[in-house]
Amino acid sequence: MIGNWKLIEVYVDPGDGSGTFSSVRSNKTITFQNDGTITSNGNLCDMSINSDSQTSGTYSKAEMSFNSADCNNPTYDFTFEQNGNILIINYPCFEACQSKYKKE
Repeated sequence: MIGNWKLIEVYVDPGDGSGTFSSVRSNKTITFQNDGTITSNGNLCDMSINSDSQTSGTYSKAEMSFNSADCNNPTYDFTFEQNGNILIINYPCFEACQSKYKKE
């Protein structure tokens, strides 16, 4: 988990279960540090593909979650899952919405 991850796809479900991951062209990355911090060259708080704002927070590998004082709700725990070199972050949406990152 420690290291750099690059955004490769986003997932938005229209509400009927038919959503799929779609490839994106983005320079957005997130980095997990050994000291429990997470940083990004984009917004950690949403699914934006932009890489124009530095944000940071703390994460828990045990809880598979992170939060950030840079978010509107700084105590909200964003959950994530890791499967090998793929990391998926779940965002608070009425229907499923996720971002997929690949280990660099």
